[in-house]
Amino acid sequence: MTTEEDLDLVNVSDLNQYLYCPRRLYYLMFYNTQGLNYYLVDGRSKHANQSRRGGWYREMYLRSERLRLHGKIDLLESKTRLTPVERKHGDSYFDNDEVQLAAYCMLLEDYLDEPVRMGYLYLFGTNERYAIEITDWHREKVVETAEAIRRMSLERIPDFTDNAKKCEKCSTVQYCMPFETRMLEKDRAVRKVRA
Repeated sequence: MTTEEDLDLVNVSDLNQYLYCPRRLYYLMFYNTQGLNYYLVDGRSKHANQSRRGGWYREMYLRSERLRLHGKIDLLESKTRLTPVERKHGDSYFDNDEVQLAAYCMLLEDYLDEPVRMGYLYLFGTNERYAIEITDWHREKVVETAEAIRRMSLERIPDFTDNAKKCEKCSTVQYCMPFETRMLEKDRAVRKVRA
């Protein structure tokens, strides 16, 4: 049974989705429109087939009513202290990936009741991992983005992303239809000018 408290919790992966494109998250949240494309299937396959290494825990789910967040950490390294590892499909990472990792660090801090000041981003495309220091900027961005997600509503569709290249690999593009919608909007604007 889902409680009102559960509905207030933001999934950490949604922070990444929102920062990538709020419109994408809108379609995922309100219409459950996760289409399958090559990038999504390939990413899931790589997550599932990642080899196990000593000193790692796989997929730990955490939730915090205090932070109003929940999510599943891909891997936890346990060599000296528990450190989150977020795995990504590509060969580079972006601010939205760092914010997602920061949120996992914050969840782990809440769970352990001790500071977690660093995490890793592992990139399948390069087979390398990058140590990310979690700063005040990251923490503030987590809180700010989670609040923006909580304010989302069915009645307000977010604008299209400014970067049309993001649409090329997006698994909600067939629902969002950015190219088609922009063409229709241009036609409407031309007709209004002529009228």
